[in-house]
Amino acid sequence: MLLSSRIRRKHEALHEHIGLEPPHLSRTSTLLHTPQASRHLVYIMLLQPNLTLPSVSGRIPFAKSNLDEYNPSEFVAFDVLRPRGPPDQETQAASLSVLSVDMRATENKKDHNTHKYVSSNLIVRRNKEFTIIIKFNRDFNKQQDNVELEFLIGSSPDENKGTYIILPIGKEKPEVRWKSRVVETQGNYVTVGVTPDASCIIGRFRIFVVVVNDLGKRRTTRNTETDVYVLFNPWDPADHVYMVKDEDRQEYVMNDVGIIYNGEFSNITYRSWNFGQFEQGVLDACLLVLDSGKVPLFFRGSATEIVRQASALMNAQDDDGVLVGNWSGDYAEGTAPTAWTGSPEILLKYAKKSGETVCFAQCWVFAGVLNTFMRCLGIPARVITNFCSAHDNTGNLKTDIVLDEEGKVDQSRTKDSVWNYHCWTEVYMKRLDLPEKFSGWQVIDSTPQETSDGFYRCGPTSVNAIKEGELSYPFDAKFVFAELNSDVVFHRSDKEGKMKILHVDTGYVGKLVVTKKHGSSDYEDITSTYKYPEKTVKEREVMQNAERSGMAIGDNLPKPEAGVTIELQADTVKIGDDFKLTLNINNQTSKTSTVNATITGCVAFYTGVVSMTFKTENKAATVEASKTESLTVDVNAKEYTPYLVEQAKLLFVVYGHIVETDMSLITMKVVTLQPPKLTLTMSGTPQVGKDLMTSVDFQNPYNFILQNVQLRIDGPGLMPIKIKSYSQILPGGSVRYKVSMVPRTPGKKVLMACLDCPLLRQVTNQVEIEILKS
Repeated sequence: MLLSSRIRRKHEALHEHIGLEPPHLSRTSTLLHTPQASRHLVYIMLLQPNLTLPSVSGRIPFAKSNLDEYNPSEFVAFDVLRPRGPPDQETQAASLSVLSVDMRATENKKDHNTHKYVSSNLIVRRNKEFTIIIKFNRDFNKQQDNVELEFLIGSSPDENKGTYIILPIGKEKPEVRWKSRVVETQGNYVTVGVTPDASCIIGRFRIFVVVVNDLGKRRTTRNTETDVYVLFNPWDPADHVYMVKDEDRQEYVMNDVGIIYNGEFSNITYRSWNFGQFEQGVLDACLLVLDSGKVPLFFRGSATEIVRQASALMNAQDDDGVLVGNWSGDYAEGTAPTAWTGSPEILLKYAKKSGETVCFAQCWVFAGVLNTFMRCLGIPARVITNFCSAHDNTGNLKTDIVLDEEGKVDQSRTKDSVWNYHCWTEVYMKRLDLPEKFSGWQVIDSTPQETSDGFYRCGPTSVNAIKEGELSYPFDAKFVFAELNSDVVFHRSDKEGKMKILHVDTGYVGKLVVTKKHGSSDYEDITSTYKYPEKTVKEREVMQNAERSGMAIGDNLPKPEAGVTIELQADTVKIGDDFKLTLNINNQTSKTSTVNATITGCVAFYTGVVSMTFKTENKAATVEASKTESLTVDVNAKEYTPYLVEQAKLLFVVYGHIVETDMSLITMKVVTLQPPKLTLTMSGTPQVGKDLMTSVDFQNPYNFILQNVQLRIDGPGLMPIKIKSYSQILPGGSVRYKVSMVPRTPGKKVLMACLDCPLLRQVTNQVEIEILKS
């Protein structure tokens, strides 16, 4: 509903009062578009306790980013009486002026753990001192000379908003939370130590050295080379993103190459991902994301607010963010999600086009780029994969799958889905807006699934709160809880459309939650950080907590125990292979059971959405008491190959009917077909400054032509991204692409390659290389 002009003027006035743009310009305006506006204003104050609201009199300019920077004049005269004409020669000789400013970038960046950033500018972390050396035209007299340092950010610098910092050198200024001191004086060289506040705004600050005398203030000229970037500081206990263990900081802040897991829970696969948070231009691109999203500067001192805003700005669903989500299979207008090898290419493309959205992404791409964004700004982060992740549209912890009278999946009536896997990002921080026990790891998710406060975003959601079923705290805890705990409810529909519940599976969703282990490509099972074991007393307590939080749960649904179970098994299968599906029917009762089973085979997207049913087969078995019988179903490649969609996943649903008891059995299994591998071969000396040759080989093993093939090679610290295109690869044909590289830095590196075309996705390989010092 459109606001009336009168109400709209009130909204605009309120926005101006707290330094925001009017609602029609700012994405953050949703905070004030609800009846709870005053509560949200209190929330802002909790996040920024040092924020001083401007006076209501007069129009306060919006504190915009460095896209529109303001720089003060080089000379500001004091309004005092003074003799006419220029100063005499003695006065000129005695006046102090600045000859140069040395930011000591190399030394400071090493001390601040920012030495990996490829940038000539100084990059520092909050609440840690950095030093600069100022050269004057004469000896500096601490007692007589009056010199200030000015740090400015944005288009409307304001001391009350933390966007204009004035630090007198060698003098105390109690009202300023930043600190400065004279470290050393050697003639006309002065070393000054500066400590940014532990909760200050993060971003790129402009620096001016100001000499104050009786006539006025004289500043150094604007010099982009002296700009300093201030980031979050996970090394300092005073910062809200502090991590205790250095091994955690090395993995979740400093590691620039990672692993993202996919496949399905019984057959986990993975791909390397170049986070590349230190690559040239990436930091500026991340700040551009905030600038383009019009995130107010006073929000940028709060990790909670930064991550919430970023979870929205990574997708372009409603705000022209970084990436366009696409699950259609048609990627002709951009790059297929499966073709990307890392985040820098995406972020730099976004920055090069001045904030134009990049096509295309799916969940692991959103998670990977969001992870880069967080680590780049200094917030500890990691990519998470949840296997069997529910997309609960109604928030009632129920995922409904409808079968027709014959026991086949009714595609027209099945609207919910269980993703084979879903990737999101975790960030580590203290939550000032929640009880202390809910600090630590927080879920954020930029995959555009559902809206939150009007925008497609999710989180930050406390992992500890999810585990305990405490879902009333911000943000989006109910949605995340459902992804991990939703019941799968199987219905049967008759010809009139009447539905009957056949079976409820309470353990299918949230089977396994993993992330990368420290210093390893193996995964770490972190399921226990999100949920208690199924069917335990503690798990039942959590579900009761969830119910008290307003979520409908499945305990009121019928869950008859049939005493007979069906388990589906399949070996690892390559695309194009024939294989056997095994049904193990276990009779746990004391009587013989006759089971009639209908097996439905579907081609499905990784989101669980069925594309095509390619097989239906009926089987029967008589199983004696306390025995197990096995049935096999032959699946031929010619049945499924014509219908395959990206990521090559087959969904099998078995509906069983027990003749003696008239009870139903239902189970599901996803079979991920494995694509062929790329072969990576290296020759040469793995040493800094030495030539290293890589050969990437691929052979088409299929009887069909692969068209519009793109081969992408990425090696952080080894080489820039190389892309090679092939119009087609014939059946049995092969391609070889050779790339020469010269490693820039020593240490463990990862070279990754990805081949992608419309008929074949997820063809990847990677190799680790230890680069020696020169």
